[in-house]
Amino acid sequence: MQPPPPTLAPTPAPQTRHLSALVLSVPVAMGYIPLGTVFGFLFVQAGAPWWLAVVASSVVFAGAAQFMMVPMLAAGLPLATIALATLVVNLRHIFYGLSLLHKLPAQPWARWYLVFALTDETYSVLTTLPADTPARQMVGVALLNQGWWLLGTLLGAVIGAQAQVGWVGLDFALAALFAVLAVEQWRSAHSTAPLWVAVVSYGVALAVLPQQALLVAIGLCVLTALALPETKPAPENHNVSGHPAPAAKDRT
Repeated sequence: MQPPPPTLAPTPAPQTRHLSALVLSVPVAMGYIPLGTVFGFLFVQAGAPWWLAVVASSVVFAGAAQFMMVPMLAAGLPLATIALATLVVNLRHIFYGLSLLHKLPAQPWARWYLVFALTDETYSVLTTLPADTPARQMVGVALLNQGWWLLGTLLGAVIGAQAQVGWVGLDFALAALFAVLAVEQWRSAHSTAPLWVAVVSYGVALAVLPQQALLVAIGLCVLTALALPETKPAPENHNVSGHPAPAAKDRT
């Protein structure tokens, strides 16, 4: 007696796909809402109107580059300098997009929005999705992630507009975040190479161009990362149970 033919799983309904995008974006919201709040607060405290902070998060949506914009705008630097610094900081997104070309949807509107809304966190979520993921779900993840950032920006801008005094040390939030990310990177990869590259690059930039040390250091780090060969950990041998196989004994 032959077994019955396998039944195909039904295609998930649009509500299920939307819920899946929402669930995927919730961890991003845990970081985007607080950081967006800090950005909105600092942006308004620098002298900008509250609505301009929301416009910046809608048009730029660059995370770390937006934090970098705050002191540069407050110092009255030319827009060309700010644009160049933003380009250097977000240069890695070009390589993010290249690695996602096979997953980008065919619809032009969806493709262009995903290119615009591609951040570190959105990239990490999209890379976990299968290649046949519907465009609606991919765009939903990116749209929700930007929505969390906009929500935090709006909250921070309103608080900053009503606050009578600034919060000392609040501008260190992004530096603290990157410090935590550096520690987590070391704990997962057990490599101090990125840290040493950053330290040496900033030392060289500080000695050569002290006024533009941060911008030069970021450029040196990017060039070093592109020049170094990619290294992958050696795969481990696993037995049937999934545990690492014991090393073979020397029989000589």
